[in-house]
Parts: sequence; structure tokens; C-alpha cells
Amino acid sequence: MFIRCAFFKGKVKEGYQEEFDTYIDTVLVDTWRSFPGAREVRVLREVESDNPDIPLELVISIKFESREAIENALNSPQRQNSREKSKALIDMFDGEVFHTVFRANQVLSG
Repeated sequence: MFIRCAFFKGKVKEGYQEEFDTYIDTVLVDTWRSFPGAREVRVLREVESDNPDIPLELVISIKFESREAIENALNSPQRQNSREKSKALIDMFDGEVFHTVFRANQVLSG
């Protein structure tokens, strides 16, 4: 299993928090879910951190079965659509956005 994450390092611009959150929930989540091969989409919003010098306003996590599935998603029309729709979100954000791919091993507790 592989997970591709988008990290939003920084803060939402003053006065845009509600619009930022609503735009994610009403426009972008369904767009990310439409990526071919996407098994799970998670939207993580920072509540607290032990390192306030590195604010992570948002992390988007999309799970895929393989690296090839990620490549297919990144080259899809759905991804192009997502990039266009994400421009409005980026305009409400003050910081940087970067992506990382993780290999995930499932560990169950109990």
C-alpha cells in the first residue's frame, strides 16, 4: 500500500478560514475521490503540534495499492481537474504545498 500526501505548510490567509474549509469539503474531496485507483481519501486538519514553528494547516492523504496506481492517477484527467480546482484553495493559503509518497505497512493494535 502507498499513500501520497499533500502537506500545506503555513496558514490560511486572514478572513478565509471558513471559505477554505468549505471549499475543501464541498468541491475538492469529491474530486480527490474520483482519482483512478484511489482507495481512501483523508483530510487532516492540524489541531495542535509539539512544533509550532512548522504549522501544517492541512494534510491530504490518498491511499493507493501501488506506485503505478499513483502514476496513473497523477496522469489522469481527474488530476488535471483537481489542479485547476485547487488554484482557488491555494489563493486562500499563505505558505507552501508539497507532496510526499509513503509506503504503508498495516499494523493493527490489540
